[in-house]
Amino acid sequence: QVQLVEFGGGLVQAGGSLRLSCAASGRTFTGYAMAWFRQAPGKEREFVAAVSWSDGTSYSADSVKGRFTISRDNAKKTVYLQMNSLKPEDTAVYYCTASRLGLYGSSGSVEEYDYWGQGTQVTVSS
Repeated sequence: QVQLVEFGGGLVQAGGSLRLSCAASGRTFTGYAMAWFRQAPGKEREFVAAVSWSDGTSYSADSVKGRFTISRDNAKKTVYLQMNSLKPEDTAVYYCTASRLGLYGSSGSVEEYDYWGQGTQVTVSS
């Protein structure tokens, strides 16, 4: 049974940093894309960043480019999201997710992702 468990959310002031972690278990993720999405109150879930489990290649949404970095540690089966220069508009529940399509087969759409964590709240105060 696949499990994705997120850690590291919390309350931070604007301009601050947080690092989210996602512990993945239950299968081998070779070839998968691992990603972070977020959902703010009253808004649709949106893509943040994705990384290839196999080779570490990554890309991110324009709204977080230059501020957020996604990475993975295969040995620890963990995916990270380092968030710097946080803004109040980054406030959301952040979800870890995995897609069998892989990084090159997915385009950041929610429907392309097969497994989801329970989410962790990130709140950025102004």
